[in-house]
Amino acid sequence: MLGLMLFGAGAGLMIESDLGNSPWTVFHQGLSFRFGLTVGVWTMLVAFGVLLLWIPLGERYGVGTVLNVLIIGPFIDLTTALVPAPQSILGRGAMLAAGIVAVGAASGLYIGAHLGPGPRDGLMTGIAARGPSLRVTRAAIEITVLAVGWMLGGRFGIGTIAFAIAIGPLVQFFLPRLEVPGVVSAA
Repeated sequence: MLGLMLFGAGAGLMIESDLGNSPWTVFHQGLSFRFGLTVGVWTMLVAFGVLLLWIPLGERYGVGTVLNVLIIGPFIDLTTALVPAPQSILGRGAMLAAGIVAVGAASGLYIGAHLGPGPRDGLMTGIAARGPSLRVTRAAIEITVLAVGWMLGGRFGIGTIAFAIAIGPLVQFFLPRLEVPGVVSAA
């Protein structure tokens, strides 16, 4: 649960930095700008929709999958409501960096708990199991949601690029340090 709360807070910090979001948050923010509702609510609605795509893929979910849908969005909204946007570029950069590191650490916590994949991760692995490589599948999904989100008005910027470069190494760093040892995946 801590990992999911931290993930939402990290995404919220990136939004407040106004320097660019992760690809999925660009998409959720674009939906928010275009159709109303908050970024957090769209995060939950999209996650639920992605879970429906798991049905034909035969993916199995765990309690962590359900909690992912229910927790991350509210913590995005809570963070954006409580944390003011910095005025200086230095403050915005620091907030962006804190958000990216928070999402990396949060990923290590929630993945390392082995309580089920997040909706977007399950979509990726479900598609990849049917032929395309994991890296091609992940890249195609991320580029698609980023492009659609940007066209809807979501914030793409240097933060998006920084996230894309840093998130893999951060998860690789945090996961072995935060993983629950000896636990077999519930997924």
